[in-house]
Amino acid sequence: MNYTNELQWAEFDEQGLSTVAGWTTIYRADPKTREYIGVDMDEVPYRMSVVNDAYRDAPVLPKSPDTAICRSPDGTQWEYLPDYRGKTAYHTKTSHPVQITEIGEIPAGVTLLAPKTPFDKWDGTQWVTDTVAQHQHEVQQAEDQRQSLQHETELKIARLERKKRLEMATDREIALL
Repeated sequence: MNYTNELQWAEFDEQGLSTVAGWTTIYRADPKTREYIGVDMDEVPYRMSVVNDAYRDAPVLPKSPDTAICRSPDGTQWEYLPDYRGKTAYHTKTSHPVQITEIGEIPAGVTLLAPKTPFDKWDGTQWVTDTVAQHQHEVQQAEDQRQSLQHETELKIARLERKKRLEMATDREIALL
């Protein structure tokens, strides 16, 4: 018997079919997104190719964490796409936050720049605070607080007047009136 502790490596022709059965290193891509998902080994029978969604050419790993490795739509090469998944973007019309969930460019109508105030409006390149709306809001808040305090004060006065009328008020309560 002729023993070995080496793997038999597959060899391939120009069409990607094995001319020698054996093992090969493969680089897998997600079948839906085509995103690179890792390296593996595949045992390839004679005159067969590697498993589906696997490729024999290794991708170059990106330096930026904001870059995804994907197989090109025609399956011939690895491509590098922007990857903002997990980041919060903001609708430029409503300023509402939205989570980025897909690989690729940031969709139209959203930006990674966060508005600084609830009164910010998108001007096409940045958020700009609508100072008129902000002032109106502050005035309305002050008016709401004034009315609340006035209502609270009127209730206290009414209680004190009732106590005085019923001769239940203390000298201190009478002095408050």
